[in-house]
Amino acid sequence: MTSLSLYILPLMILGILIAGVIKKVPIYEEFIEGAKDGFKVSISIIPYLVAIIVGISMFKASGGIQLVTNIIGGLLEKLSVPFDIIPIMITRSLSGSATLGLFSDIVNTYGAESYITKLAAVMVGSSETTFYVLAVYFGSVGIKKYRYALLTGIIADITGIVLAILVSRWFFLASI
Repeated sequence: MTSLSLYILPLMILGILIAGVIKKVPIYEEFIEGAKDGFKVSISIIPYLVAIIVGISMFKASGGIQLVTNIIGGLLEKLSVPFDIIPIMITRSLSGSATLGLFSDIVNTYGAESYITKLAAVMVGSSETTFYVLAVYFGSVGIKKYRYALLTGIIADITGIVLAILVSRWFFLASI
């Protein structure tokens, strides 16, 4: 299986090139047009990326993460949710890279086999960067009204966090 996975991407590329030749598609010209479109999209999403990065930075610098951690920490401690996992719960909807940085800190502090690391891993894998998706993807295609998408994303994030806690308790605390 490992050797097969090494060849999948090159075989896909080769298959696309062969299909293009068979259908007499100007492959290079189409590739250049796609690259031009990709460049236009990347330029158009820069303001949205800057806005989300500034927003996240302001939230962290203002002490917002610490405030939320202090407010919900006691309740979550009763549910076997370690205090150090709360920043991951908060940042996951905002920034994948910030969350991965927090996750790395947890792994380095507690070790790969600890309950908190396993809970953090499940939590990171069970939710999405909702605000990033809304800013970048919706911004790139010009969607301005995303109220229902935002509500759905937040509900999905909360559901992912709750289920990550429940599943982690069931799998990892039951065996302790």
